[in-house]
Amino acid sequence: MRYPWILFDADETLFHFDAFAGLQAMFAKLNVTFSEQDYRTFELVNKPLWVQYQNNEISAKQLQEQRFMSWAERLDIAPQQLNLWFMEAMAQICQPLPGAIELLNALQGKARLGIITNGFTELQSARLEQTGLKGTFEWLVISEQVGYAKPHMAVFEHAFELMGNPPKNEILMVGDTLESDIQGGINAGIDTCWLNRLEKLAPAHLTPTYEVKSLCQLRTLLLDS
Repeated sequence: MRYPWILFDADETLFHFDAFAGLQAMFAKLNVTFSEQDYRTFELVNKPLWVQYQNNEISAKQLQEQRFMSWAERLDIAPQQLNLWFMEAMAQICQPLPGAIELLNALQGKARLGIITNGFTELQSARLEQTGLKGTFEWLVISEQVGYAKPHMAVFEHAFELMGNPPKNEILMVGDTLESDIQGGINAGIDTCWLNRLEKLAPAHLTPTYEVKSLCQLRTLLLDS
C-alpha cells in the first residue's frame, strides 16, 4: 500500500453526525419540543463558536458551554449538563457512514489506523464502543485533550509522536472538512484526501492530494495504490 499509516477525521468522515436528531432526542427526555427553527437558532451560535475553536481562540469547554447558554437560562439547567446529555444522545444515535465498516475491515492488517478529531472526549470513546470499532484504531487523538484543534500543527505532531514519528510521506490524512482536516494535513506536511460527499468546490488556494466522493471510492484508491 502507498500509505501504511492512515489518519481519519471522525464526524462526517467515518460517522454520520446528525446534530438535529441528537438535540431532539436530548430535549425529548426533558419533555421539551426542539423544532427546526430551534435548530437554526442553535446553529447561529454553534457554528461561529466552532470556527473560533478551530482557530484556537476559545477552548473546548467554552464552546460546549456557550452554545447551550440560552437553553440553560431558559430551563434553569447548567450548560455543562446540557452538553453532557447532548454528547450521550449523539453516542446513542451515531451510525457509521455508508462504506465505513467495509473500508476499515479491508484496511485491517494492511495499514495502521488512527483518528484525529476536533470532536469531544465524551462522545468519541462511547461512539467507538457503541459501533464496535474501538479496537480498529491504534490512536485516538482528541483536540480537547491536546489543547489545540485542527488545523493547528500541534494536534498532528502529537499524533506523530504516538505513532513513533514514521516518515511523513507514508502518512495520509482523510477528512471531510477542508479548513481543518485538509489544511491541517497540509500544515503538518503529509498527504491528504478530501472526502467530498456533497461535491463542493474547493478554493484555489487549498488543494488536497486526492479527492473522493465516497468511502467506497476511497477504498479503491487506497487498496489499488
